[in-house]
Amino acid sequence: MTTINEAVSRLRNTIKAVKEDVFMTDRYIYSVIIKYAKLLIRRQDNENKIFKIQSLFKTLPCYELIEVDKVEACCDGIKSGCTIMRTRYKIPDIIEGAWGPIIRTVSSIDGSQIVYRTYPTIYTRLTKTSGFKYNKSKYYWYMNGYLYIPNATWDAISITALFEDNISIYSCESEDDCTLAQDREMPIPDYLFAEIEQYALKEIITAGSIPADGTDDSQNTLR
Repeated sequence: MTTINEAVSRLRNTIKAVKEDVFMTDRYIYSVIIKYAKLLIRRQDNENKIFKIQSLFKTLPCYELIEVDKVEACCDGIKSGCTIMRTRYKIPDIIEGAWGPIIRTVSSIDGSQIVYRTYPTIYTRLTKTSGFKYNKSKYYWYMNGYLYIPNATWDAISITALFEDNISIYSCESEDDCTLAQDREMPIPDYLFAEIEQYALKEIITAGSIPADGTDDSQNTLR
């Protein structure tokens, strides 16, 4: 996959070939690239193409769960006796697809049981069907940055998704990961970059006035 530095450099070189004496920060160029990347990824997800590219997805292997009440989980219509688990912390930002955050898999940490995506209202209706007591499947829904899983007894789950940013800080490998921000791979299919660059170039050139980061640009991690 393409790194942030490669994507920014490619677009910067294209801009220089079209327009001279333009000043802009790497941060600004990156923000325009990721803006159109998200737009095109949403379109690709609507065409069921994103899930076929396994290399785009990263995994949080052990994300902690806690018990919460049914009102918070928007399932107060469920009968008593239902335990609702929720991720202790919000999930790192996930790129949005046609039907919400692009989550490939949620499972028990050993991968032995898959958790299926649903919505609070659908799950509530499901619990009221006559055959629900025989249903051994587990379900989850995404809401306000958290995952909710009813009737789970686990302390943690594994989540594989199209995360927008680096997630190494959430894994055991984080201490060994000293990769600079600009050298990290972007979660974007390589075949989309030509189209992304066309949109980004048009916006930057048309904008005319290119914003800088301010008087102190020394803290810009993408410089």
